[in-house]
Amino acid sequence: MFARIAGRYDIANRLLSGGADLSWRRQLVGAVRRGAPGEILDVATGSGDVAFALSRGVPSARRIVGVDFCQPMLDEAEKKKSGAGGRTRFPNVLFQQGDGLALPFSDETFDAVTIAFGLRNMADRARSLAEMRRVLRPGGRLFVLEFSQPQPWFRPFYFSYLRRILPRLAGIVTGDRAAYHYLNETIAQFPGRDALTAEIRSAGFASVSARGLTFGIVALHEAGR
Repeated sequence: MFARIAGRYDIANRLLSGGADLSWRRQLVGAVRRGAPGEILDVATGSGDVAFALSRGVPSARRIVGVDFCQPMLDEAEKKKSGAGGRTRFPNVLFQQGDGLALPFSDETFDAVTIAFGLRNMADRARSLAEMRRVLRPGGRLFVLEFSQPQPWFRPFYFSYLRRILPRLAGIVTGDRAAYHYLNETIAQFPGRDALTAEIRSAGFASVSARGLTFGIVALHEAGR
């Protein structure tokens, strides 16, 4: 499914979120920057926007590795990484194909792990969280930016948009309306902040915190190894 929409993925995100995805990403990068990590892993990196934002916004980052299961999405990321004349624009960013349920890295490799809007696509969230903890060094931090459950007053408007408007707009932009019916379903079924906090804690993380963004439709979770 992601392979089918890879070429129009970025423009669809911008349109369907009303540009709010830029703000959400900035807040994720700001949270990571406060920890001053040197080695960062971005899981489910997709077309690489989070990895590139980390490269620009986290001066301490020596290496940022973006890993994704879908090669066509990584191909889009590589296109953005190459500047005019084939010159690499982000020399500290590397992309690698890999499975979020079996990350292709040794134990305790990274100082920070990020995942933005990818955890809900994992077939086994507990296993994915355990893998992210495994590759973190002691004292490292996990950052999960993900859709959540909105504030009660906003739910009727939000879910009406997800069910009736979003798939139609997405169908026009990407030519693949079915893919965004899937998005609608995964968002509606995903746990809220408290439930996801409990899942992260059950995976062995400590000091788990979460804050809602944009009326609660998105949450940024942080946790320590």
